[in-house]
Amino acid sequence: MSIAKLKSYYQNEHPEAGCDEAGRGCLAGPVYAAAVILPADFRHKVLTDSKLLDEATRMDLRKYIERKAIAYAVTAVDNLRIDEINILQASISAMHQSLDKLNKGFGFIIVDGNYFKPYGSVPHKTIIKGDSLYYSIAAASILAKTYRDEYMQQMHDTYPQYGWRSNKGYATESHRTAIREHGMCPLHRRSFQLKEMQLDLF
Repeated sequence: MSIAKLKSYYQNEHPEAGCDEAGRGCLAGPVYAAAVILPADFRHKVLTDSKLLDEATRMDLRKYIERKAIAYAVTAVDNLRIDEINILQASISAMHQSLDKLNKGFGFIIVDGNYFKPYGSVPHKTIIKGDSLYYSIAAASILAKTYRDEYMQQMHDTYPQYGWRSNKGYATESHRTAIREHGMCPLHRRSFQLKEMQLDLF
């Protein structure tokens, strides 16, 4: 199955780290972010934006990425911190923490989206829909998404009433209905103002 032909790098003067996040639009749970450095000659006929792939394919790709990457790291920022600093800042914080964890040097950062805070003196480039354009961002998308999904599936066992095994904390109708019926749990994001009269906004 061939979905997309992505680019190996944005620039080739310095080793490049790609970053992406998962869970930014969820009503509950942490936001996850990953940073990935891939070999300059990395290629894969299926790898693309994680949202375009099914769960089984994402898990297969995760194993492949972790085996082939020069370096990778995944970090979570929990819902309490999200409420404290807002979801955008929490997403960027998670990316910065993942970059901190990389055990190989890099001289350039490419990030999915249109906003990023400078990481020290390392130059960066934000790229809208970068996860469907560059392999390293797509790889970060896969890692962030699969690690977050696993966590939310585990949390389903503690809070089964919200259906996180299937909705992963996103604002599905069944999730919103469960919040109406059961209220919020300790993993819900209070800053998203999940009150009865506001649920229809999601």
